[in-house]
Amino acid sequence: MWPGAGFELFGLRYGHLDTHPFHQRRNVQPARLAPFLRQQVPQHPSARKWKFRVQLVPSRRLRRKTQGGYEIDDLAGTVSNVSTEYKRLPGLHDALWAIFADVKNKHDREQFRQILVPRLRDDGDDADIDDNQKVREDFYDALTAFGMCLHLALSSRAFFEDRGFSEATIQTYKRDLKFFTEIRIQAKRDANETVDFIVYEAQIRRLVDSQVIGQQIVDPEGVILVGGLGTSDDPDDWSDDKTRTEADLIKTRVRKTIEQDLIDDPHAQRVFSELLKEAIRAAEAMFDHPGMQYTLFKDLEAQVGGRATPGVPDRFSGHPMAQSFYGVFIETLGQARVDDFATDDLVDEAHHIEQTVEDAIKTHSINPGSIEAEIRRALLPRYFKFLGGLDAANAVIDQVIGIVRAGAVKGQR
Repeated sequence: MWPGAGFELFGLRYGHLDTHPFHQRRNVQPARLAPFLRQQVPQHPSARKWKFRVQLVPSRRLRRKTQGGYEIDDLAGTVSNVSTEYKRLPGLHDALWAIFADVKNKHDREQFRQILVPRLRDDGDDADIDDNQKVREDFYDALTAFGMCLHLALSSRAFFEDRGFSEATIQTYKRDLKFFTEIRIQAKRDANETVDFIVYEAQIRRLVDSQVIGQQIVDPEGVILVGGLGTSDDPDDWSDDKTRTEADLIKTRVRKTIEQDLIDDPHAQRVFSELLKEAIRAAEAMFDHPGMQYTLFKDLEAQVGGRATPGVPDRFSGHPMAQSFYGVFIETLGQARVDDFATDDLVDEAHHIEQTVEDAIKTHSINPGSIEAEIRRALLPRYFKFLGGLDAANAVIDQVIGIVRAGAVKGQR
């Protein structure tokens, strides 16, 4: 028998095997089944478990395309030869000054400002285009390239040993970097852009602070009033260039105020947009009189800032939302039909709408949809009767809800 063996044949399990065929008796020598018995593989007495460490070696072709595991194209420009990189400085310096080639007086900062100040124009589709946007972006890029190259050069011994760069030239580079950095800050403020300094620009600022130093001290004539430093001087004493620059800045501010701050007053937005277009056309005819241009835009800015909308009675102090709702009647009914109503009645209705909106917001502050439904439910019966029709009532209520939505967006800024 084959002790301890078990086979599964045709689904039947046998616990042992009889080595004698059926036709043989028990006294016949059985066949040897030793090869079928369990075998133990002989092992060396000192055999141990070992770990194999495999290293994948890239092919020669792959090694030619990569360096340290990085694509060669991705590494392009990340490493520069300091001993030759500084030789780009003259070209970068010239490229920076080339942006201001039209500046006649290089000592007048206002002329540099004029090159970069926003100049907005209407493209005919009610969209504004800044003609100087591209100029400012080119200036920012050129200044960054020049500043980073100078930063690298000043850390190189070869730069100071190169006879092609005299001490006077190096001081000129430092002085111009400081000057154009200040022009950049002013340009961003004029354009209402965020004056942010990312990592490499912070290096330039540290370079300006550490490398650009004073050359001499000059005693001022007379007395300097410290309290007056940083305050605006008299416009009558401004040069023509500075006056034009300030007029352009006011024009830009007024346009942005109309577009952004008056989104919750469609009537005022439309009226002041038309007034701004008229002022721009009038200013073009006053090109030789920058003082008159400045006064024109300054007066318009004060009017927009005070929200003194022509055609709207000055009876909404402290209630800008009610003033917006008064404008709704003008926008939806037209000026001719508005004239049929008493001004006092429309003012009272504007305040009533304001109170209704405030109550709806307090009651349904969590769900904006419920606010609008409550406003519509409260106002529809009243203005169906007041305006004498469902269409007029719905037109007014639709604009009221639009103003509420715009106010919510404005409040999130």
